[in-house]
Amino acid sequence: MDNLYSQKEAHRCKSNLDLRVYTSNLIGKNSELVLHGGGNTSLKSTIDGEDILYVKGSGWNLADIKAEGFAPVRMQSLLDMLEEDDISDTEMVRRQREALLSSDAPNPSVEAILHALIPYKFVDHTHADAIVTISNSINGDEYIVKLFPNFLIVDYVMPGFDLAKEVYKLTKNLNWDEIDGIILHHHGIFTFSDDAKTSYDKMIEAVSKAEAFLDENAVVEIQHKYVHSDCDIARVVKTISEYKGHEVHIAINQTPLAAFYASQENLREFASRGVLTPEHIIRTKRVPLIMEDTDLIGGLERYIAVYKEYFNKYTTGKEVMLNPAPNYMIIKNLAVVSFGRTREEAKIIYDIVEHTMLAVLRADKLGGYESISEKDSFEMEYWELEQAKLKQ
Repeated sequence: MDNLYSQKEAHRCKSNLDLRVYTSNLIGKNSELVLHGGGNTSLKSTIDGEDILYVKGSGWNLADIKAEGFAPVRMQSLLDMLEEDDISDTEMVRRQREALLSSDAPNPSVEAILHALIPYKFVDHTHADAIVTISNSINGDEYIVKLFPNFLIVDYVMPGFDLAKEVYKLTKNLNWDEIDGIILHHHGIFTFSDDAKTSYDKMIEAVSKAEAFLDENAVVEIQHKYVHSDCDIARVVKTISEYKGHEVHIAINQTPLAAFYASQENLREFASRGVLTPEHIIRTKRVPLIMEDTDLIGGLERYIAVYKEYFNKYTTGKEVMLNPAPNYMIIKNLAVVSFGRTREEAKIIYDIVEHTMLAVLRADKLGGYESISEKDSFEMEYWELEQAKLKQ
């Protein structure tokens, strides 16, 4: 992975917040690090003797975030929450909001408490493809430990307060200077430093190491010829719109990667093993509609029936079921088709699935792809904070 840091550009920054914006933009512009609002970064500062955390605000993308996109939060208020056994999502958001220096600031990232806990000025968090590809392999635990002996390795925990609390427990007796970062299984990676460049460099170095490992151990040879189809796209759009209850836009992926992915044996089982990183589920759902024949309505009915079983299995009775129709489908030997309320939403799902397809193929070369559990998937899909993001 190329390191895009430019000393010339960095020298134009007039403050640490400017530097925070600059390196955040570098991270955000690399789709192999973050996609469509993913990841978060922060800066610690002091104002009038009070420690303040500038953390990415919800709804902002790292690729084009500006200074006003960072929410200034009182550090002590965030750290105080770590002393409590449990806090609801709504309560956490409310208290983070109350701790803002300005009422005009965006809501702080759901990872604000974890950013406050990490005792360095600059903190970077991504969902780097290479890291989660290795982590999402059946032997991922072993590979990650060998590749990153100086990182704190954390088993999957629900993002937000639960994750911050788990890292807090794991680091109570830790000398932070002895670790280079944190890797969260099935989720992503944190790097940090008191210097913006060093934190960014650590991120690029770690991801590059993971990429080199994959290049050596998980080479995927994409071999598939274009297959002509008489698929009636207009009918697909009309039918999916009827089941969604609103007009849909589509994005068709018929690249060699998508066609090869769609040609795998046992496609239904192969392509239904879950998301690459938890936040993707609010865009894609846990699994796609698999079309191995021309019976679109029959396929949709079966998909919806299975989705309702999934919901009923894990609901606590408080959740309201989302639209059970699929957000994308895979047509055997042909293509991947993503659905969205807008062209932009369809393209976001297209991008996420494209990155997931390559990761699944490469993880299989490492022994097999394995996502978070079905139960964890449900909890993420119906997490009130993630639902709030989509409403925004």
